[in-house]
Amino acid sequence: MGSNHQGAPRGESPSRLPRADPDLARKVLAGLDVGVYMTDDREQIIAVNPRGEELLGRPVSSMLGHNAHDLLHRGAGGVLLPRAQCQLMKAFLKGRAAHGGNKWFLRGDGTLLPVVWMITPYEIDEGTTGAAVLFHERVPHDDEITDPAPTDHVAALTSLADSLSLLAEATSVLTSTLQVKEALWRLVRLVTPRLADWAVVDLVNELGELERVLVVHHEDDRHVRVSGLQRSMPPIPEASPMPLSRVLRGAPTTRVSPRDYRRPPDSDMAVVQRELFERTGMHSAIAAPLRGPRGSILGALTLGRADQHRDFDTTELALVDDLARQAGLAVDNARLYERQQRVAETMQRYLLPPLPKSSELETAARYHPAPYSSQVGGDWYDAFLLSDGIPALVIGDVVGHDLQAAAHMAQIRNMLRALAWDSGEPPSRVVCRLDRAMGHISEASMATMVFARLEGRGPGPRLLRWTNAGHPPPLLVTGDGRARFLDDGHGLLLGTDLASPRADAAVELPVASTVVFYTDGLIESPRHSVDEGMARLRRHAAELARHPVDDLCDLLVERVRPSDNDDDVALIALRVPEPDRVSATS
Repeated sequence: MGSNHQGAPRGESPSRLPRADPDLARKVLAGLDVGVYMTDDREQIIAVNPRGEELLGRPVSSMLGHNAHDLLHRGAGGVLLPRAQCQLMKAFLKGRAAHGGNKWFLRGDGTLLPVVWMITPYEIDEGTTGAAVLFHERVPHDDEITDPAPTDHVAALTSLADSLSLLAEATSVLTSTLQVKEALWRLVRLVTPRLADWAVVDLVNELGELERVLVVHHEDDRHVRVSGLQRSMPPIPEASPMPLSRVLRGAPTTRVSPRDYRRPPDSDMAVVQRELFERTGMHSAIAAPLRGPRGSILGALTLGRADQHRDFDTTELALVDDLARQAGLAVDNARLYERQQRVAETMQRYLLPPLPKSSELETAARYHPAPYSSQVGGDWYDAFLLSDGIPALVIGDVVGHDLQAAAHMAQIRNMLRALAWDSGEPPSRVVCRLDRAMGHISEASMATMVFARLEGRGPGPRLLRWTNAGHPPPLLVTGDGRARFLDDGHGLLLGTDLASPRADAAVELPVASTVVFYTDGLIESPRHSVDEGMARLRRHAAELARHPVDDLCDLLVERVRPSDNDDDVALIALRVPEPDRVSATS
């Protein structure tokens, strides 16, 4: 009796209690005389109140979706501090309320706003938190020179220097290679044992599958890969509150401990993580997302301590977050180059034709892309029959090493075929016409090339007629193992805009002889001269003179190509068989 009225003001019935205004939160934020911005769990700004827009001198539309730390947070003098030195970001990563009075926010016009700030977390859903930051302008003191303002300035400056040094070194090693796993391996060797004695890298591939690509332990001054823990990973759970699962879904950098995985596992991922902690003995760890530039999650970096007894602190949490951001950008960049390499290589292989079938000649060709994706695209070969049935052969190299070079190669190849097919002209005249056409109907700048015709029919010797536009000379190898370069017919490379006559050269090819056309990637090396490379090619070709042409091409690439080669290689070999071999195959 009377319970229905409990809590109602005297003399007022429950039906007349004031109702909550559904727009109350918006109205309160709009009416506050302090700036407020709110972030999601990825530190991206999702709301700014009107006073915040006014103080920051930025329209809300220009802030939404941006990382709050990168966009706004600055130290004295406008320096963008590492997260490890930003008290506000350390509070965000820790998921606790905090406040401070020695920070600057960057206004839209580039000036600095000195602020007093307070940050408080709010729950987005179970296990996921964002942050609300309240701030107002303060009057700075003349002696404020650093952020944060510690009692021990020397210790703070030392910590700042260490953080900046590690971040600079990490940027250097991550950008020193375009191979994803090599870049991550270099990062792991840098941060262990400086920050941890265990490092684990999980990567999401382009199919959305997760792979544990690196598990490394620093022990006895060595970095040891623990291959038994590197494996394909279970699917990323959609709703698991376990730390790694959340990080791989986009949650911020977080601390991890064995206690997180002692509860009954809620997914196969949790089972794998429990095994990781049991086998490594890690007592404290940090898991950080590897983010691409557009916010996509590319994987996770986990650093753990087993031999180092101290737990990770908030400063180290923020530092690992910065390192993971650098690693994510490097992974995204390397994958972009790998995709470019695959496109260029596919395009190039499509454009490199099958060799014409002939019972009177033996031919073979090879194309090997450069070992690095930024060096793909310029080398090519071609072989086709002219209108009079005479075989034509081409080896060439377009200036440039990228997808654009592959496109230019296709333009030159198609123009040469059209100009040569029914002209009946010697090679020099065809190449002169090609050179003139390049400046008007091609985007290619310069290229080298050897264009040759193989004249004669039936079994027996043939006549090779060619012209050379700035390309390494073909190599003639006779059946008895003598080898010499065909240096005649040499002229300027294509695209120089110099009106210089081109010469033809000719040589008789005896039976059992082989002519090898190649690009400079087969012989050039940063550590050795071109003459050394050519001598090596001549020596090995002479030794392989009696091998089948397919084996000859494979073995030349294997034995001659320099180990430090950074260019692609195209190779084509033509042999005049002995009469008994011609009759046997006809």
